[in-house]
Amino acid sequence: MIIAYIKPILEIIDYKNIVLLRNFINIQGKIIPRRLTKVTAKQHRLISKSIRRARFLGLLPFINKEKY
Repeated sequence: MIIAYIKPILEIIDYKNIVLLRNFINIQGKIIPRRLTKVTAKQHRLISKSIRRARFLGLLPFINKEKY
């Protein structure tokens, strides 16, 4: 699946693409809603699934433990 996130650069949604997935989680580690990210429902489902998969494998944190 190909996505355009604000920039015209096209990237592939995958659980291994941590740089892209970090754009869709906030400082607290929550998934940003699609009305704020301006992606389609299908793209948001793929992003959410990839984030959950990356969290399970330890590539992304469940909660951000860093102080603000």
